[in-house]
Amino acid sequence: MLCTHWLRDIGQGARQLAVTSSPREKASRLAGVWLLAPRRAGGCMAVCERLGGNALRELLARTQGVLFDCDGVLWNGELAVTGAPELLERLGRGGKAALFVSNNSRRSVEELAARFARLGFRGVAAEQLFSSALCAARLLRQRLPRPCPPGAVFVLGGEGLRGELRAAGLRLAGDEPGPVRAVLVGYDEHFTFAKLSEACAHLRDPDCLLVATDVDPWHPLSDGRTTPGTGSLTAAVETASGRQALVVGKPSTYMFECITERFGVDPARTLMVGDRLETDILFGHRCGLTTVLTLTGVSRLEQAQAYLAAGKPELVPHYYVDSVADLMAGLEA
Repeated sequence: MLCTHWLRDIGQGARQLAVTSSPREKASRLAGVWLLAPRRAGGCMAVCERLGGNALRELLARTQGVLFDCDGVLWNGELAVTGAPELLERLGRGGKAALFVSNNSRRSVEELAARFARLGFRGVAAEQLFSSALCAARLLRQRLPRPCPPGAVFVLGGEGLRGELRAAGLRLAGDEPGPVRAVLVGYDEHFTFAKLSEACAHLRDPDCLLVATDVDPWHPLSDGRTTPGTGSLTAAVETASGRQALVVGKPSTYMFECITERFGVDPARTLMVGDRLETDILFGHRCGLTTVLTLTGVSRLEQAQAYLAAGKPELVPHYYVDSVADLMAGLEA
């Protein structure tokens, strides 16, 4: 159940938006993707401090809500991170809201909710889930004509992504004939040269949108290997077509815009907890959130310290924990 005291008037978060001036960000603005300039959270610079003791209790006392990444934060593969389900229950009992922001485009929101339940997370509602698939559907609804014409979206991605688009009323190439108005790149395990060629053929039309669910370059596998991510596929399409994709997922703040459309979020009293510096932590900084890195996923503490030494504070978390379970020490039993 969501804690309504965290919710202020809708659009408060959107009014925090500050448009930056780089060419890519200007292009994103014109396409309806708004970006936030990096800001200090609560006036504090990120120094990658271990979170515990009084600092943890004081931080959670003033926190009204938490945004969590999922993979590598709440679970790894088909195993929940030890203590993560209990943490969410205790946050709820303490009157603190939780929302979930995932770059994983393979699953629809319905499938993602089912995974929460399967892994032992009780009481997580679909309205708390913001996936790159869901947000991509929202962007395409905004940008394409209404009603959506037949065959409007050419999708590089799986059935979870396609299902989310269909649920939003979008009509897909391959389901029915019609001129393609947008190419959407998601995680596609069956990516081929033929698909790349077809995407590029559609993108010769300058009015055809190119959208990417995320730009994660790779994903870890349970055996320690890695597999190419959506960012790798997006780079191939961008290179071959000469076009630049509009990015929906983290670290683009479009996902935060999707959240603030549904909930009024006070960034100064909200945490972003993630496992990847270049997506979760950068996203948190751009949105003005207090950032917490958990070491159960992709990024290592040494990488954060290297970014700190290199003068790249936007990639440095304010705090780090070994696991999200460590946050329970700052909550009342």
